[in-house]
Amino acid sequence: MEEMMRLPIVIYRGGTSKGIFIRENELPADPSLRDRVICAVFGSPDKRQIDGLGGADPLTSKVAIIGPPSRPDAQIDYLFGQVDILARRVKYGGVCGNISSAVGPYAIDEGLVRGEEPFTKVRIHCTSKRRILESLVPVHQGKAKVQGDYAIDGVPGTSARIVLDWANLVGANTGALLPTGNPQDKLEVPGLGSFTVSLVDVGNAGVFLRAGELGLNGAERLEDLDANTEFIKKCERIAEAAAKKIGGSVHLTYVSSPRSYRNYVTGKEVQPKEVDFLARMIFMGKMHKAYAASQIACCGAAAKIPGTVVHEAASSSAGDPEKVRIGHPAGIASLEAAVKPEFGKISFSRILVGRTARRLMEGYAYVKREILEGNLPS
Repeated sequence: MEEMMRLPIVIYRGGTSKGIFIRENELPADPSLRDRVICAVFGSPDKRQIDGLGGADPLTSKVAIIGPPSRPDAQIDYLFGQVDILARRVKYGGVCGNISSAVGPYAIDEGLVRGEEPFTKVRIHCTSKRRILESLVPVHQGKAKVQGDYAIDGVPGTSARIVLDWANLVGANTGALLPTGNPQDKLEVPGLGSFTVSLVDVGNAGVFLRAGELGLNGAERLEDLDANTEFIKKCERIAEAAAKKIGGSVHLTYVSSPRSYRNYVTGKEVQPKEVDFLARMIFMGKMHKAYAASQIACCGAAAKIPGTVVHEAASSSAGDPEKVRIGHPAGIASLEAAVKPEFGKISFSRILVGRTARRLMEGYAYVKREILEGNLPS
């Protein structure tokens, strides 16, 4: 028997992340064995992921497991996994918006969905949420179009614009846009005190608080905050308290009113008039280098809900009541959020986030068969 097994994979850049795409039927059916294989592909656990394909960064340690649709209103099933770098573990339950932007192109390029010009709508069943995410993919000659003039900050160059509509994922985790029914809540965090937060559920649930409550102005340098382990731990404890309050995991973002700051990637100065507010996210024990696409949707929706801390921090986008401009460390993220008042409550007819994606490679990943046999290295 050969010492290694080979696993067909495709690597895509989706938004400001990279992920490895694997067909569901290529992986072991047993969940624990499946995750051992996935971690071996990435090279986890190892802070450099040197013996695998991971990039030693949370934004490049992501897996998309793709399968045939398990419900009649979908065209494809998609399970997202965040592969831990320092532990032999894959975290499911979330849905990465950036990687999600590559699922439609993958489905078309692999022939799982017929690509029709000029655009093909792909209905993606996010199995961890049991909701449908709609992706509008530009198509050229039956394949996902790559070339275009759309740019997203945090990715060099331009490409074809892919549009994700998150409206179907409102309340995906808790059943409600506002899990507590309130635009603001007082969150008690043992040992830290009380914080004014907004809990909002779109895609992945988010807890939002003012930068000032953390002693910040919102435009600090990422490297300074990453080095402040006490600050990171404080944010994680706030997120844990918020998760306990709503009965599920949350992503923490702190927001502030517009002010100038330097783009983390280019060094260019971003002016206050270019954004409606600033947002900074804590992700897997670090500051997010850009902003998660699912949280762009969640935070953008929060900006349209009167009374939330995000709404209070935001100014209006001139001339377009549906547009939201979020200033993040790598630049600016824009989205369209169309509010639809219903029976005294706020709902959304669409929450559109533009992304780009590109197929980077296809081939085989090689995994030692001892992984399958349970003989794991320490």
